[in-house]
Amino acid sequence: MIYKFAIGLAIAFFLGSFNFPQLGTYLLSSLYNTYPGGFPGLALLLLRVSTGALFILHGYPKITHLRQWAESLKMPVFLCFLSAASMLGGGIFLIIGFLTLLATLPILCSMIFAIYLHISGSKPFVAQDPYLIPEDQYQGPLGQGEPPSWEKAFMYCVMLIAIAALGPGVYSLDAFIFGR
Repeated sequence: MIYKFAIGLAIAFFLGSFNFPQLGTYLLSSLYNTYPGGFPGLALLLLRVSTGALFILHGYPKITHLRQWAESLKMPVFLCFLSAASMLGGGIFLIIGFLTLLATLPILCSMIFAIYLHISGSKPFVAQDPYLIPEDQYQGPLGQGEPPSWEKAFMYCVMLIAIAALGPGVYSLDAFIFGR
């Protein structure tokens, strides 16, 4: 995670040197240069914390069973490690609201790649209702489950883009460190 901080600082100081104060250090936390408070700040806190918690829940099992996950995707272990680490670390950073923009970007890349894998595997956007599928036609690896689709990855992309664009809100470490 230190590389994200170093890259963010380098970008911020580079842009600051060209006298773009509206971009400078804000690129570490959001594409927007204010930190909303009140109800919008609470809504951003809820979005940020719940999204971060979901990515921790998705990233932890992937990183602890990395080889099996890579084999199931037929992908190199290193790429799966980067994806799982971005989910786990980025989720933590989203929860505390630290370097929020830099935390969303690697996870967003992972989710866009997940969408690509689903589309290239001819998975539908929204899967058929599992209760309408005859029992003998769908069995997941752990028995009856939800049919695969790319709806969830798409919704994660929407949430991450909203967080990146609107920022972490006033109830975050970014606002405490970079706020005015």
